[in-house]
Amino acid sequence: MATTLKQQLWASADILRGKMDASEYKNYLLGLIFYKYLSDAELREVYEQENGQTTTYPNREVQYNILSEWYEEDSKDLKEIIQLQKGYFIEPDKLFYSLRKKSDSYDLKLADLQAAFTTLEQQGELFSGLFADIDLESTKLGSTRQQRNVTITEVLRALDEIDLFEHGGDVIGDAYEYLISLFAASAGKKAGEFYTPQAVSHIISEITAIGQEDRVPFHIYDPTMGSGSLMLNIRQFIKNPKQIHYHGQELNTTTFNLARQNLILHGVDKDRMRLKNGDTLDSDWPTEEPHQFDSVVMNPPYSAKWSASDKFLSDARFERFGRLAPKSKADFAFLLHGFYHLKDTGTMGIVLPHGVLFRGGAEGVIRKTLLESGSIDAVIGLPANIFYGTSIPTTVIILKKNRSNRDVLFIDASQEFEKRKNQNFLLEEHIEKIISAYKQRQDIEKYSYVASLEEIEENDYNLNIPRYVDTFEEEESIDLEQVQIELNQIDSEIVDVEKEINSYLKELGVLKHD
Repeated sequence: MATTLKQQLWASADILRGKMDASEYKNYLLGLIFYKYLSDAELREVYEQENGQTTTYPNREVQYNILSEWYEEDSKDLKEIIQLQKGYFIEPDKLFYSLRKKSDSYDLKLADLQAAFTTLEQQGELFSGLFADIDLESTKLGSTRQQRNVTITEVLRALDEIDLFEHGGDVIGDAYEYLISLFAASAGKKAGEFYTPQAVSHIISEITAIGQEDRVPFHIYDPTMGSGSLMLNIRQFIKNPKQIHYHGQELNTTTFNLARQNLILHGVDKDRMRLKNGDTLDSDWPTEEPHQFDSVVMNPPYSAKWSASDKFLSDARFERFGRLAPKSKADFAFLLHGFYHLKDTGTMGIVLPHGVLFRGGAEGVIRKTLLESGSIDAVIGLPANIFYGTSIPTTVIILKKNRSNRDVLFIDASQEFEKRKNQNFLLEEHIEKIISAYKQRQDIEKYSYVASLEEIEENDYNLNIPRYVDTFEEEESIDLEQVQIELNQIDSEIVDVEKEINSYLKELGVLKHD
C-alpha cells in the first residue's frame, strides 16, 4: 500500500520532468505535496472538532462544506481553534482542495497559489520563507504565463487525486523521504547537498542510540542537516520517539526549507524542532541551552574550503587542539564542531573521506590529540560509490567523551556490498554485520580489529584501516612443473590437429606437398 502512495507521488513528477532537472523540479513537487498535506490535515481537524475523534472521514467535499459553514458563522472562533490545534490556519479559498476546484473550472491563476503560499509563510517562524524556492514565474514552467498556468494546474490535479492520509501513521513522511531519495538519485553531484543514503543513516543512528534507548527527552543535533533524514532515522532506535528533540543547522536555504517540511511531515511539532539556516563553521550554534546533545550526527561536505581564520584559534570548539583544519579541507573543523556539542554521556557519528585517517600537518596533530584523549571510539570503512554525487570511499568515525580506555575499533566493511548499475548498495545483511561487529568489539578475521593506543602510536597515529585490518587474500600458488606438462600436452594436440587438417587438404587437392 505504501508503495502505491510512493509510486503515485513520483508519477506526478512526470509533468515537470523534461522541463527542468531533478534538483529544480523537486522544489515544486515537494512544496506542493507539503501544502496539500497541511490543507487536508486542516479539513480533517475541522471535521473532528465538529464530530469528535474518528478514524473514518467523509469525502473532502463534505469536510470542506463543514469548514466553510463554520467559517461563515464565526471565522474568528474557527481560526483560533485550528491555530491552537495545528499551529496554522489556511483560509477556505486558499486550501489545496479549493485551488484544485478552481483549476477544474479553469479559473485558477498563479497569483492564487502564490497568495496561498505567502499567507501561510506569514504564520510564524516555522513557516517563514518555506516556499521561497517555488518560482511560479519561471519560464521553465512555460514561456508564457498561460503555459505556466497550465503546467501548475496539471500538477495540482495530479497531486489532488492522491489521498495522502489513506495509509496513516508514518507513511506520508516515509513517502516524502522516498521522494527525496529518488530526487537525490537523479540530481547527480547536487544530491550530496541534501541526502544521506538510508543505509548510512541507519548505521550512524543505531550506533549513536546504543545505551541511550530509554533516555527522555532525547536530544539529537545535526550541524549540516541537509533534508533532516539523518536525524529522523534515530526514531527507529529510541523507545519514546515523541520525546525526541531535533536541533539542526543548514547553510543552503533551499535545503533548510526541505528539512523543515520533512520534519513537519514526520509529525515533529514546533516545540521539538529547533532549526537554523546558517554557516556552522563561521558562527557557532547553538550557543543557548541546550547546546550539548545525546547524539550528534553529521554528513558534512567532504574536504570543503573554509576560512581557517586565526580568530578560530581562540574559539571554544577548536582552541584545545592548538591547530586548525587546513583552509582547503574543513573535514576536521566539522568534526570538532560536532564533538564540542556532544554531551559527556553522548555518542557522535560522522561521515568523512578517508584522508582524515592519515593526512599529516594540522590534521595529524588534531587526530593525535583526539586519540590520546580516547575520544575516537571506532573507525568504520564503507564501500566506495554508495553516495549520490561522489564515488570516493568514505569512513564513519564514532566519537565519545570520557571513555575509560583509549583503544580504537576498526571495521573494514568496504568489500561487502551489492553492485548495481551505477551505484553500490549496502543491504540489510551488510548493515547488521557492521552493527554486530561494533557491539561485539572484538577481532574478526579480515573484518574488524581492536587496536591499542600503543599500537596506533607505533603507526604514528595513522588510522588508515588496512594497517589494522588485514584483508589480504593470498593467491593460490602455481605449480610450474604441472603448467609445463599441460603446455607440452597442448603443443602435442596442436601438432596432431595440424596433421589431421593437412590430410583433409591433400584429399581435396589443395595441398600438394607435406
